[in-house]
Order: sequence, then C-alpha cells, then structure tokens
Amino acid sequence: MSSPSKRREMDLMKLMMSDYKVEMINDGMQEFYVDFNGPSDSPYQGGVWRIRVELPDAYPYKSPSIGFVTKIYHPNVDEMSGSVCLDVINQTWSPMFDPLNGEAAALMMRDRTAYEQRVKEYCEKYAKPENVGAAVEDQSSDEELSEDEYASSDEGVAGHADP
Repeated sequence: MSSPSKRREMDLMKLMMSDYKVEMINDGMQEFYVDFNGPSDSPYQGGVWRIRVELPDAYPYKSPSIGFVTKIYHPNVDEMSGSVCLDVINQTWSPMFDPLNGEAAALMMRDRTAYEQRVKEYCEKYAKPENVGAAVEDQSSDEELSEDEYASSDEGVAGHADP
C-alpha cells in the first residue's frame, strides 16, 4: 500500500481530472475547493455548490473535513457553518438519523412538497452558477431570506469546514 502522501496526491489528481472544478487553497495539496452541480431530477437541479475540503496529514486513514461554502438547505448540512457529517453520509442516511439541520429534516418528513420548494428557493437565491466562487462576504445581508419568507428561519452564512 502506498504512503498517505502518495494516496493524497493520487486522489487529488483523480479529482482534478474529473468534471469537477477544483481550486487549490494556498500552495499545498491539503486544502481545496470543489464546485459541483446539483443532481438532475432532484430539487437541487440547476444549482452549483462550492465545498471546502481539508485533507488531514493522516489521510486516507483519517477522513477529510468537508463544509459547504455555498449555502444549502439540506437535513445533513449545518445551515450556520456549512459543516457536513461524514459519518452520517457514509452510512445509510435517513432524516431520523441525527440530522444537522433539524428544521430541514422535520419539513422533509412532514411536507415533502414544501421541503422541495424551500430547496429550490435556496438554489435560486444562493446556488446560481454565476455566483459560485463569489466570496461569502459578497452576499450582503439584504440578500438574506426574510422572516416573512420563512417564519421559522435561523439563517446564517455557510462557512468553512470544521478543523
């Protein structure tokens, strides 16, 4: 088996050769952004999201840290920080399994149509292809969804992955 640094190089090279847009952070190979499209035939269709990936020194023996930079409405993504729980993603996920966004999970279970509408509104508001890569600070507060639009909103700006 190859060393962790060789594995990191090989995995990163495969990612860079794929259809995803990869942008390195700093000069190292441990932090980078990846831009990807929402799956077709889903409420996320048409959206483009940026995630920040940090590979630990012990990668692949220790999992990467991944966080959404682009705001997304999903039960498995913490809306305030953009953090993603890899343990949940790597298992068979269900909205009942410790969601990071409890409001999204509850809405998904209670009213699937309303959930999908909320997802589409977030796509339109935050995940337009032309906005990917724009600094989070560029999304001014007057662009935030208003309380009138969402009565139970606890919105925040998606940030970096957990260290």
